Amino acid sequence: MPLKSDKKLTLLWLQGLTCNGNSHSFLNLSYLADVLLACDILYHPSLPSLQTLETISTCKLECDVLIFEGTFDPLMQRNNVMVGKLLRHYAQKARHIIAVGSCASFGGMFKASAPQRNSGLVFNETAHEGPLLQYQEKVINLSGCPIHPEWLGYTLSMILQEKKILVDSLHRPIELYSYLAHHGCTRNEYFEWKVDSKKFGEKEGCLYYEQGCRAPMTHASCNKILWNDVSSKTRSGTPCFGCTEPDFPRANFFRTKTNMSIPDEVPVGISKRSYLTVAGIAKTFHIKRLEEKLIDYKTAD
Repeated sequence: MPLKSDKKLTLLWLQGLTCNGNSHSFLNLSYLADVLLACDILYHPSLPSLQTLETISTCKLECDVLIFEGTFDPLMQRNNVMVGKLLRHYAQKARHIIAVGSCASFGGMFKASAPQRNSGLVFNETAHEGPLLQYQEKVINLSGCPIHPEWLGYTLSMILQEKKILVDSLHRPIELYSYLAHHGCTRNEYFEWKVDSKKFGEKEGCLYYEQGCRAPMTHASCNKILWNDVSSKTRSGTPCFGCTEPDFPRANFFRTKTNMSIPDEVPVGISKRSYLTVAGIAKTFHIKRLEEKLIDYKTAD
């Protein structure tokens, strides 16, 4: 999205419990230089900043946009200052608060270490139990593990252009999260005709039944906005883990839970009875084209 703004945003990036994955992802944004030039970065742990963490910790500054990465742990400190105090101070004056990643949005990976204590900024999974409940109208959740860099680029671009960002009930931008990861997947025809992929890395077959793919139940635009404009997990032959959803992470990433061969969950928007009826009919057909290799490397020479 082109950046057209005469005004610079004052941006502050704080961290809780994190692997830094969202910071690293953001650095892959195709128009990163444009975003950085449009912002005055008060502080970021990895980027050149106007202030030090020591100065930020005095809680005497303000920012337009507060970005938080990682799970919130109320016992965590930064520069001998409780993270909760930093959050509350900067959240009070910030015009926008962006939770980057599933940890900051819903608790994510690190909530397992202390599930009754750790959370996202507004949600602990889907429960309203975060530290910024009183400021929740400002909070935009960009869930993902990690986020796609274009998702943060889109959000900052909209803020720079003073455009309203419509969000869903979990505070995620509708423009980015109204899609399912299933939309745009190159394996959809295999899914429709119930032709399964038996192992990772194959170009052919659906990953839902055999490999635990969560794309039909996951709100994300990964197959609409490709990573590095090239690929996605399902395009590379790896199942979607559902990392944008509040209940991420789950056990058994590579298995679809079934009862007597019937999936425990079915795609969003269809009843289990209807899905099983359609699936049963599809399995009675055998389409030779879909049961063959897309590229026969043995004869390609």
